[in-house]
Amino acid sequence: MPDEVWRRTQLVFVCSPGNPAGNVMSLEEWRTLFELSDRHGFVIAAYECYSEIYLDEDTPPLGSLQAARRLGRDRYTNLVAFSSLSKRSNVPGMRSGFVAGDAALLARFLLYRTYHGSAMSPVVSAASIAAWSDETHVQENRRQYRAKFEAVLPILQNVLDVRAPQASFYLWAGTPGSDTAFARELYGRTGVTVLPGSLLAREAHNANPGQGRIRIALVAPLDQCVQAAERIAHFARTSI
Repeated sequence: MPDEVWRRTQLVFVCSPGNPAGNVMSLEEWRTLFELSDRHGFVIAAYECYSEIYLDEDTPPLGSLQAARRLGRDRYTNLVAFSSLSKRSNVPGMRSGFVAGDAALLARFLLYRTYHGSAMSPVVSAASIAAWSDETHVQENRRQYRAKFEAVLPILQNVLDVRAPQASFYLWAGTPGSDTAFARELYGRTGVTVLPGSLLAREAHNANPGQGRIRIALVAPLDQCVQAAERIAHFARTSI
């Protein structure tokens, strides 16, 4: 982007691991973003709710605070990271999470939340403490997602442009033609719901970055994911 745009920028929202593609920002990409923030003064809001869903148990994705520390930015200037129990512990309805980072920004955020936020009930607070304090169920969660990817990918890779993500529980699959038409016809003929990629973005500079792709969420039980993948594969082979 031109410097004129960066000079007007107040906030950059980053989702890493990303939704829908599951990409993870590298240390060099974080370095570039931090340097731009230092130069132009904007705040970086890092949404990291997929950070604990990844395929390689020995290689967790790099987080924003971790990247900042590696680069000697232990004051986390102009950086705030948001996380949640919703993906890590499969409890999206609890609306339980945290924000961490630049102490000066968090002091203002706390004041804002005092007036515009709401307190958790004691029940949700107790459940949150239990979930944040336990890693066993998180590891089991990742194991189940790995099993789904291992079962589903060979079925879909024969008919669609799709690969395993770096993190998250989505597949970001290419479609031969319109993503909206593919999703609509797939649902009509098989009952399987996927999200058209073009609905996750908007057109800019005569292009939509999600066009021609669908997001497949592997959140159902393993047998249902396999059955859905087989229906998608059959639809792709016989209808296109």
